[in-house]
Amino acid sequence: MIIHRNIQAKLESELQKGDKIILLFGARQVGKTTLVQRILADSAYRVLSVNADELRYTNVLSSRDLRQLRDLTGGYELIFIDEAQRIPEIGINLKLLADNIPDLRIIATGSSSLHLASKTREPLTGRAWTHTLYPVAFCELAHHYNAFELQDMLPERLIYGSYPELFSLEGREIKQDYLRNLTSSYLYKDILEISNIHHSRKLQNLLQLLAFQIGQEVSLNELGAQLEMSKGTVAAYIDLLEKSYVIFRLSGFSRNLRKEISKRDKIYFWDVGVRNTIMGNLNPLSARNDVGHLWENLMISERRKWLAYQGALGSVYFWRTYGGAEIDLVEEREGKLLAFEYKWGAKRPRLPKSFLTAYPESEFEVITPQNFLTHVGAK
Repeated sequence: MIIHRNIQAKLESELQKGDKIILLFGARQVGKTTLVQRILADSAYRVLSVNADELRYTNVLSSRDLRQLRDLTGGYELIFIDEAQRIPEIGINLKLLADNIPDLRIIATGSSSLHLASKTREPLTGRAWTHTLYPVAFCELAHHYNAFELQDMLPERLIYGSYPELFSLEGREIKQDYLRNLTSSYLYKDILEISNIHHSRKLQNLLQLLAFQIGQEVSLNELGAQLEMSKGTVAAYIDLLEKSYVIFRLSGFSRNLRKEISKRDKIYFWDVGVRNTIMGNLNPLSARNDVGHLWENLMISERRKWLAYQGALGSVYFWRTYGGAEIDLVEEREGKLLAFEYKWGAKRPRLPKSFLTAYPESEFEVITPQNFLTHVGAK
């Protein structure tokens, strides 16, 4: 199944302009290569496709030698560099290409912002468009399915997540095998290779602890004690996992009111199928006791994907007071506060009075399986 990706039109527009390098980040297996190949197949450019694993390309693209770079790209109108984070000195070499061969269009993908971004950001300041591709979003599935079908697939998405290949797989065992292979063979690969982490088991153990704590505030001290690691090491590992698009953090929202909590973060997974696989639970919803947390994680990640693809400016948080009042997601955009609570069951909470008193102009909505499509841009 060919899935429409919302970012495609923007990439095609930028490619046509040809005035900047295009950098596309995202976790492994989310479809970066497929998307770029689809765009290039519909273009009329003469394309040089570079696999960063091939030494003949790596040597030239890390050479800082303009003559070699000209020889490599001579006669081509566009160069596509896949998994560019594997090439040493890629940033400065892309800068050389952009500055000295201005008619050459350049697209580079990276399965982690950890390395490619750090190598390209400074040399390519003002010279690159930067984008992120995520696991398939409901706002993308809406191009293929109607509202009834999208709601009907909720249980599947809550269990297996939304990596593109899953949509072409049939059968529970095959899907579970795919996810186990993804989490064991691909998920940590860039982190372990690039960061020289020698304790991969501790990284996996950390992810397991985080998987069991979605929707809860995370204590770095407690995680460190459980893993026999320092607080600083735990923080560094979480930062690596975030930069590799495995997890993301929400900070507490506060306008410095004394009763508001803002020091600890909550951590969620970009894909709940990855989360379920890490914790060893791919059981159907009827056999789970964590559906509420899964629903919260899915909705927050889907909302963030949609906002990112929309290019919406703003920030997202959770909110809680020392007295126990809380809100799952608070968006601060265009001078407005939007508050959302995610409920899988029948109970419908009200906006906490303390939040309404502090922020009387805010808007509040409860998101359920019956009304979520508009919330995630799928309706």
